[in-house]
Amino acid sequence: QVHLAESGGGLVQAGASLRLSCAASGRTSRTYAMGWFRQAPGKEREFVGQINWSDGSTFYADSVKGRFTISRDNTKNTMYLQMNILTPEDAAVYYCVAKPNRDIGWIYWGRGTQVTVSS
Repeated sequence: QVHLAESGGGLVQAGASLRLSCAASGRTSRTYAMGWFRQAPGKEREFVGQINWSDGSTFYADSVKGRFTISRDNTKNTMYLQMNILTPEDAAVYYCVAKPNRDIGWIYWGRGTQVTVSS
């Protein structure tokens, strides 16, 4: 079992930056990848991006590519989401996720952190 805890959400103005963190605990040695999803009110949950825990390779949704960066600190079992040039369309609850191998879905989820962007 892996427990995920997000932090760093808040209220920012459009154009600003924000960094989210996700601390993993439990059986983190079996983590294959971690990632982020987001969900805005009235919208479907959207994949944001992911990072391979062993080699650090990343993959992003087109909607955030070039503005958002995912990184990780293996020594702290923590993943980060650096969000730049935020727009009101980025406002959502951001969820941290993890999976133990490539062939299954995101079975571990955090409780989410709210990001609000004012125009």
